[in-house]
Amino acid sequence: MTYALAQKPEYEDLMTAKSHLTGNKINRFTHLHQSTDDLIKKVKMQRLLGQQTASCFQRCVGMDAMNAVDSTTYEMDQKLGTKYHERFIKFLKMVQEEDLTVDGAMTDVKGDRGLAPHQQADPDLYVHIVEKNDKGIVVRGAKAHQTGAVNSHWVLVMPTIAMTKDDADYAVSFVCPADEKGIFYIYGRQSCDTRKLEGGAIDVGNARFGGHEALMVFDNVFIPWENVLMCGEYEFSGMLVERFAGYHRQSYGGCKVGVGDVLIGAAALAADYNGANKASHIKDKLIEMTHLNETLFSCGIACSAQGHKTASGTYLIDLLLANVCKQNVTRFPYEICRLAEDIAGGMMVTMASEKDFKNPELGKVLEKYLKGNANVSCEDRARIMRLVENLTLGTAAVGYRTESMHGAGSPQAQRIMIARQGNLEQKKKLAKNIAGIKEEKK
Repeated sequence: MTYALAQKPEYEDLMTAKSHLTGNKINRFTHLHQSTDDLIKKVKMQRLLGQQTASCFQRCVGMDAMNAVDSTTYEMDQKLGTKYHERFIKFLKMVQEEDLTVDGAMTDVKGDRGLAPHQQADPDLYVHIVEKNDKGIVVRGAKAHQTGAVNSHWVLVMPTIAMTKDDADYAVSFVCPADEKGIFYIYGRQSCDTRKLEGGAIDVGNARFGGHEALMVFDNVFIPWENVLMCGEYEFSGMLVERFAGYHRQSYGGCKVGVGDVLIGAAALAADYNGANKASHIKDKLIEMTHLNETLFSCGIACSAQGHKTASGTYLIDLLLANVCKQNVTRFPYEICRLAEDIAGGMMVTMASEKDFKNPELGKVLEKYLKGNANVSCEDRARIMRLVENLTLGTAAVGYRTESMHGAGSPQAQRIMIARQGNLEQKKKLAKNIAGIKEEKK
């Protein structure tokens, strides 16, 4: 869908952009943000795609990674005299020209969370450099929760935390083909995933779109120097992590909102099909769902509108507001799901299978007893119930619920950033000024 919509004139403004490198029209997923308008259009594009797919559309991480790597490598080169940025730009031109899907790989498996990378019992629990030679580097380790990895053309690897000098070998960033020798994938499970193997289009809830996650293993993978974007410069690892996280937390103010639009619509249809749409408490629940969803969108737009230009020319979102956005995302989709389940009723989880509906004998019984609104077919009611189930409990819940909690950083990660960027001392000064408290001279 990220390719299909980019070909449609009505979506051209959101789905495409003009490359600042070549002047050519490119897919926005390969674009470096050149203005706050670009940042805003990114969020609107993500909402659109969420509305069209009701699932994760799997290109956001790569887009966010490329924007973070651009500004970080530029500033790294300015300070250290390295050549990482020109390597990255060469790679980016290829991505733009060929409209490639890039997987952004940040999250390491981490092992014992109480230990630094170099302190782990197994050094491979964070991706790290195991060898350097005149041709390149060799890396080993694994990246977890890799959304869309199996669908990607290239992989952009980044460190997962701010590294110290002792962890310099773990401060590594590079690009490589997704099928590079030594890389393999272990496909992850999703709730209700085997329904896709049963045939039919109703019980899966969303028969047209879905996502996946995988464990990406690097088994002594060789990376030529021209594809290396960080190699031991640990002092810049924190900058890269912070900027990527900020971009991706902004993203959730778009993609999750689009999926939320579908769930709100499904809940409203469930009420119609149940004959409960005129009940005041149903109307109020739908209002609350809409309020929560639009609050998330407002945060995504706000952090975009307040963005600023970095040294490389690429625009960065307002990091404080991006973290506020994601903090809300860790909560609001769960409440939207709860309200959708409340409105839909128990039928969404106790309903008979599609095969039973098609059974010559049982089908007639089900049509008789599972009828709701007389003007709505039993099949349509079943389809909406399964869609609500899919988004709240099924395969799509991976992206809409748990990913809302942990994707782009777990809740405490945002709270740390909010505390760091909230400028509490300035707020104290404002309060003292209003209260007439004079600053003590030291």
